[in-house]
Parts: sequence; structure tokens; C-alpha cells
Amino acid sequence: MQEAKARGWDELDIVFITGDAYIDHPSFAMAILGRVLEAAGFRVGIVSQPDWRRVDDWRRFGRPRLFFGISAGNMDSMINHYTANKKVRNADAYSPGGRIGLRPDRATLGYCQRAREAYPGVPVIAGGVEASLRRLAHYDYWSDKVRRSVLLDCKADLLAYGMGEETILEIARRLDRGESVKDLRDMRGVTYALGASEKPPEDSLVLPTFEQVVADKPTFAEATRMIHNETNPYNAKRLVQWHDRQAIVCNPPPFPLSQASMDVIYGLSYTRRPHPTYTEPIPAFSMIKDSVTIMRGCFGGCTFCSITTHQGRIIQSRSKDSVLGEIREMTADPKFKGTISDIGGPTANLYEMKCSKPEVEAVCRRQSCVHPTICKLLGTDHAPLIDLMKEARETPGIKKVLVASGIRMDLARRSKEYMQELVRHHVGGHLKVAPEHTDPDVLMKMRKPSNDDFEKFAEVFDRESKKAGKKQYIVPYFIASHPASGLDAMINLAVFLKQSGYRPDQVQDFIPAPFDVATAMYYTGIDPFTKKPVYIARQLRDRKLQRALLQFFKPENYFEVREALQQAKRTDLIGDGCDSLIPSKPPKEALLRRRQDAKDRFPGNYVHTIPGTGAGQRPSIDKKRSKHKESRRQPGKGYRPGK
Repeated sequence: MQEAKARGWDELDIVFITGDAYIDHPSFAMAILGRVLEAAGFRVGIVSQPDWRRVDDWRRFGRPRLFFGISAGNMDSMINHYTANKKVRNADAYSPGGRIGLRPDRATLGYCQRAREAYPGVPVIAGGVEASLRRLAHYDYWSDKVRRSVLLDCKADLLAYGMGEETILEIARRLDRGESVKDLRDMRGVTYALGASEKPPEDSLVLPTFEQVVADKPTFAEATRMIHNETNPYNAKRLVQWHDRQAIVCNPPPFPLSQASMDVIYGLSYTRRPHPTYTEPIPAFSMIKDSVTIMRGCFGGCTFCSITTHQGRIIQSRSKDSVLGEIREMTADPKFKGTISDIGGPTANLYEMKCSKPEVEAVCRRQSCVHPTICKLLGTDHAPLIDLMKEARETPGIKKVLVASGIRMDLARRSKEYMQELVRHHVGGHLKVAPEHTDPDVLMKMRKPSNDDFEKFAEVFDRESKKAGKKQYIVPYFIASHPASGLDAMINLAVFLKQSGYRPDQVQDFIPAPFDVATAMYYTGIDPFTKKPVYIARQLRDRKLQRALLQFFKPENYFEVREALQQAKRTDLIGDGCDSLIPSKPPKEALLRRRQDAKDRFPGNYVHTIPGTGAGQRPSIDKKRSKHKESRRQPGKGYRPGK
């Protein structure tokens, strides 16, 4: 509030609540939304990582004149908190010092309810990734059930989904003109809950009800198919889903931003630093501080990824002048070392790619422009990107421009010049790519290209690296336990890794994020688009075996890999020959790891050791009785220590 008063503000128009630390950088949603509103003349306050146990932080700026804006942060709070094995994560990349526990589970719910408590009557607008992906009935992996729309639990007046710059600006302007929240229900990109006596618009597509998708898994799969068929903003219908007697109405997505709008947004006066009150480093900032976003959106449509759902399928690119202008500003900063850590976006090489026939795009309902084959109408010219990369690295003050975003390999291979530019000038020794799997059926369920694409890309990369006289490596990322991925598929992937010489340092476990098509597969065991059954590795033990197979070369994974091979009847891969995945006898490190795991699982004394007595001593009858009485006075403590 001291900063607000220094600007001459005694009242704020909008107060944002966010689960992330505040970083004034265009890679973070809260910085963009705050700067967009500020540029339009609104007075904005941002409360980062408030103490949700009490209402005080919601009153820090006083009563906002227009509305509260609520976001759980750059990630769904449950994915932020828990691993695929449902264990608490050790760090939070969006918090100072990487500390955990600075936001609640399901943060959107608690934040909205506190806003209501702080100032009753002030409109509450929910947004961000968590709200977007939970705006309709959805499967929640952590509670293992279908949950109703987040709107009914958080009690927000309106939910803005997707990338919300133009949406939030329209909300602010219309409320400023004196319109009510109900008047905003005609906007694109918003979802709202009707009262029990209200009826939805007649031109809506009615989804199966919440009660129906809870009771029947095939119906849930069908609802998922219907929702994802209505994601093209040029032809999407308004969706309605009844929850008992109350309807949730989801308006069509907002139209993609124009290049001029993108330039304005990314050209605002960001400091590109965390707020000065922070004394600890914020891991997410350390990773992106020297990166430059050149585009947003992705037409890949991967079933396990939320980027297409949140940012849209249509690529929105900045102009070359806008990007180069940002780079020149970076070079003027004395703390900048001259290396751009990443020039890209959700995917590095989709810059300025778009449908060559807008009239076809306006009616298209295809889920992916590149799967199962690359659409013949898709413009895949890399020339604008090559030109941008050349000028970026030639900017005075720039030593190196790296590409760290994922590369769409099937498109990259179409441009020999792009591959040469990439390999010779924009790889810092390692290039991260995401083939995700090798099994054709799994790749089909993922909507990813065949493994041949990855192998051909790797061949070109190696050849061009040698021509350039550079020793560079590809770092591939693979996913374990994705729908359709069984032990046989993972064993074949492990064999491929050994034959190719890849040893993944990091392993991705499939996490069923709300709203994703792959999540519907996981929950229902059905492909929503083909209606065919899909194998699911549902048990945590099965998932652990798949994860171990990706790192079969690690001694500590020996026993899990052996169990997987025995279970799949692939003991031919156990032996001391060069074609084996693991040796016939466990290495010393594997035995030590198993002993350590046993010690960790059974800490302290064993069952028959009674605290307070010497080893081998038998307590008196009176002591036995007192222990028995004491244990009865302390319910919840079982007879097994540590349980």
C-alpha cells in the first residue's frame, strides 16, 4: 500500500490475489495482466501468496472499487504440490527459496472465499490455469473422483478462462462504466453459474449433466469429446452443463490476439525482476529471466498437454521488430550477461505458422494440425523464424541466443536451413526434445509423430553437428505410464534407449491433469474419440515399474526392472550379455539401496521392543497395565512404531 500511496492512489480499482511470488516479467500471467490494466489507466494492486488461514491479506489494499481477480498461479495448485505418486513435492519453483506450503491445495477455492469474506458485495473474478481447466465437471486425480465445476465451490461471480488479457480489460472497462457482473455474461472466454431459477441461452450445446458423468464413465468420455470439439474460437458453440438444478454456462473461447496486440502487451514496462521485497531467489525466475517469448499457442493438440487448451490452437506471434526491441532493452541492463537462455514459446519453431486458408480454418474441427498427418493447408515455412534468429544473435551486446523450448521435430526436419541454423548457432551443447515414447499405439493416443521422426531428426542433428565441428547431444524426454502404455511397451522403449545410447537423467510420470483428453482416458479406460478401450497403468506399483524401466541403467532400479521383466516374461533381457538390460546378479548398489529402503520403511524400534525397558528385560505386570491404559488414552497410535 505504501507503493500505491507513493503514486497518489488512495483507492485501488482491482486487487489481484495470486498463489505465485510476484515477478514482473512477461513470462508470468500476473505481471502481464497487471501491466495491461495499468496501461489502460486502472489502479492495480497484487497480493502474492497471501496467508489463506486468515482474511487480513485480502484487506491489505482496502476495498477494491471494481473487483477481486483470483488466480492459483501459473500451475494448477494440486500439480504444483504433488507428484504423480501423490507425494508432496520437495520444492515450489514459484516461491521464494523454492519453499513449499505458501499456497493451499485447490487455491482458487480458498482465495475466492476469503475475498467474499473480506468485502462482501465486491465482484470476484476467477482465472488462471487452475480455474480454466476446472471450469466444467472434471476428473480430479488426487481425490480420484469427478468433481463439479470449480465455480460452484469457489462461488466466484465469473470465471475467465484461457489467456485473459483482452478478457480482463473488457471486464474492467464494463464494470467501470457501471455495468453489473451479470451484464458480462455475453462475453467470450467466460464461464458463469446460473441461479436455480435461471435458464441458459437456447442456442447452447448441452453436455451430459454432472450426475450423468459421475455415474457413467462412457458418458464422461463423450462429454470430453464434445468439449474438445468446441475449442476453435471461429466455430465453437456455447456449452451448458447442468449440476442438479443449476447450470454452468461456458461461452466460446476468445479470438486469438492480433500481432499488433501481442506487440503492445510484450512491449509494456516490465522490470523483468522479482519484487524487491524478496530476499531469496525464486527458481522459476532463475530459469526464465533471460528468455524471450516470441509466440504463444500450439496446434499439436497432444492429449496429455494443457497448453493447447489454455493458450489456444492458433499460433499468435509477435513481430520481428517487437522481439528485437525487447532484446535491445535486455542488452542495456548491466546485469545481463549477453546470453538469451531461450527464444521461443510453448514450441520453439511454430513462429508465424498458420492455416493457409482462413475460410477453411473458420469451419475446421480437427483436434491437431499435425496428427495423424501434417495438414496440407498448414503453412510450415521456417523462413520468418530463421530471419528472426539471425538478427537476434547479431544484435550488439548479444553473445549467444539459445533455443530451450521444445521443438516440433516433424516440422523442423522439413527445413534444412532451419536445422543448420539451429545446430550451428542456437544449441548450448544439449538440445531438449520430447519424442515421449516409441510404441505406435501409445504415440497415437498421445497424438505424437512416430518414433521414426525422432530417429531421423537425431540423424540430421548429429550430421549437422559434425559438419559444424561441434560436439552436441540430444536430450530426449519420455513419459511413463501414459494411457495405452503397458509393460511390454515400456520394455521396448528401454531396449530402444539402450540401443541408442540414451540415458535419461529425468523421468516424466504421466499426471492426469484436469480437462485433458488423456485424463479422460485414464479415468474411463476409453478413448473419447474412437470409443475403444485403452490400457491404463492405474496401480502405483505398476507406475513405479514403468518409471524404473526408463532408467534401467541405474543400480538402485535393479529389482524393479527385474520384477517388470519377469512379469512381462522377458527374462531374455536379464543376463550378462550386451543385449541384456540388467545383469543376472544384482549389483552391490542395488542391495545397499534395498537395505536402506527397508530401514526407511521401518524406522526406530520393532514391534516387540517396548519403550522404557532394557533390551531383553520383561516389564512387570503393573508396567504392562500402565502401558495398556496409556495407549487407550492416546487413540490413533497403533502398535507398529511410526504408523
